[in-house]
Amino acid sequence: MKKILMVGTGGTIASEMTAEGLAPELNTEQLLEFIPDIGKFCRVDCLQLYNLDSTNIRPADWLGVADLLRKSYDAYDGFVISHGTDTMAYTAAALSYLVQGSAKPIVLTGAQKPIWFDGTDSKRNLTDAFLYACRGCGGVQIVFNGKVILGTRARKTFSKSFQAFSSVNYPDLAVLQDERLLQYIRTESLPRPVFYDKLCENVGLLKLIPGTKRELVEFMMERYDGIVVESFGVGGLPEYPGEEFYPLVQRAVEQGKIVVMTTQVPNEGSDLSVYHVGGHLKNTLHLLEAFDMTTEAAVCKLMWILGQTREFEQVRALFNRPVAWDILTQS
Repeated sequence: MKKILMVGTGGTIASEMTAEGLAPELNTEQLLEFIPDIGKFCRVDCLQLYNLDSTNIRPADWLGVADLLRKSYDAYDGFVISHGTDTMAYTAAALSYLVQGSAKPIVLTGAQKPIWFDGTDSKRNLTDAFLYACRGCGGVQIVFNGKVILGTRARKTFSKSFQAFSSVNYPDLAVLQDERLLQYIRTESLPRPVFYDKLCENVGLLKLIPGTKRELVEFMMERYDGIVVESFGVGGLPEYPGEEFYPLVQRAVEQGKIVVMTTQVPNEGSDLSVYHVGGHLKNTLHLLEAFDMTTEAAVCKLMWILGQTREFEQVRALFNRPVAWDILTQS
């Protein structure tokens, strides 16, 4: 039988009702009591690392999970991480950069309803996660509502429904139904994973809206070492008369800041070369483009890269190098 480590971090799946709403209370051993049949196909050790609403998860917590995986890697055949859904896609992306090339499955799962609710999705998601940790491919994945999604491609697209997560610009890796696994795509792995223990937390995300104030752009460019700009359509910066953003971005780049341009549109990615508002940036400034990456992956990848180097050409090379199929389209 496979030996699996279950790591608890909190989230809705482990929540109890309080006077002010749901809050994480249950630990991993208590969660397993709801799915006793797991013991028929694997041996499970439990470890409660955090008990957080995932809204409260921070980059330091990702490093804590990665460190635990590094220390426990040789002792287990796979890992199941129970996690809140709200920031699960960020955690999955971050772990994809912090633990690269794992031959063992590192599976994140959670639920839209606590495990003790009637009609909860918790029991199915947990059972599927353990099945995949025993039978699936290596690397970081989210297992949710019968789907297996690459850690760098996941996004929460439904706030309440059980089909909470979608795979963006990449197919689902597998599906699970009635304890059967159908693997569509197999991941690549290394003989030994590469673990990283540094992230730059001074990375910001600027989401543009029509009429975004110049002062906001200026603040973001001054405040952060790395800035991901979510623009419109295929990408670009507004050119409002008398409120131009270009000089602010130019100054930030000249100061050594790393600016990544991406799009708010979930599917098909950016292409700065299409319109003047993007082409002018791409042709005149040393900045990066996320193309078909998710925003979650772009943010976490930039944190990982800036934890290693600030030299632009090295940053560019690392950002454009695919990790766990996070980026496919480049031009």
